[in-house]
Amino acid sequence: MNYKLFANRKILIVSKHKKEQVIAPLLEIFGLESVLSTQFDTDLLGTFSGEISRKDDAVTTLRKKCQLAMEVEGFDLAIASEGSFGNHPSVFFAAADDELVMLLDKKNNLEIIGRELSLETNFDEAIITTEAELEAFVNKIQFPSHAVMVRPAKKDFSYQKKGVTNWEDLEYEFQYIKKEFGSCYIETDMRALHNPTRMQVIAKATENLVEKMKSCCSICETPGFTVTEAVKGLRCSLCNLPTKSTLKYVLECQKCHHQEEQKFPNGIEKEDPMYCDYCNP
Repeated sequence: MNYKLFANRKILIVSKHKKEQVIAPLLEIFGLESVLSTQFDTDLLGTFSGEISRKDDAVTTLRKKCQLAMEVEGFDLAIASEGSFGNHPSVFFAAADDELVMLLDKKNNLEIIGRELSLETNFDEAIITTEAELEAFVNKIQFPSHAVMVRPAKKDFSYQKKGVTNWEDLEYEFQYIKKEFGSCYIETDMRALHNPTRMQVIAKATENLVEKMKSCCSICETPGFTVTEAVKGLRCSLCNLPTKSTLKYVLECQKCHHQEEQKFPNGIEKEDPMYCDYCNP
């Protein structure tokens, strides 16, 4: 394993929500000294509450986080994370947390991304008009270990309280917003420092990143030698025709563009006929 690109270097952790708690320990294996960003405000690129919309996709936003923070604070190596919440792409009607963690190395022109798509999330929102509805909502989202945000409506930011973690404060805010605005919108506070469940998903995404950092090109030894393409065509065990299941992965080096194939990545050389469009149309 080629750790010399990272050894004895400082890496800037671009976060204002205590993500360094799970990211920094995982980077120690490379001999990196983690330094928390203090001068760059990541909220400028978007907030979870919505008052500042994220203008770019998650990867572009991550790249901007790293680049801008490095420019402001004088680093050539940075790491940041970005999360998205919504319906799971394949498990219908289930909420999902999609976390990306990017390492950007300006010195070596290297970009490595780790990812974790998880069903482990308390992401939720509601319009509430009664204390019973309020209590029912917080009971299902692991309150008070997981904080909530409250405001008059989803798109109304004229009054907002974030990071609410005790019942007395929440009840007061609910009564005030209901009296002043007629109804109250509540949502889970998905900022990592207020959401232990999300923090653990970020840790898993960082673990995925670390494994990619450990994976080096067999030709030039550059880290980040990872899968760039999944090729379909695993053959059916009954008719021997190609199916839509993955036959192989293609791994490519960012630096020298050397490629290697990894056949049968799921551990099977033939697919079950139930997944064959010919045998099971």
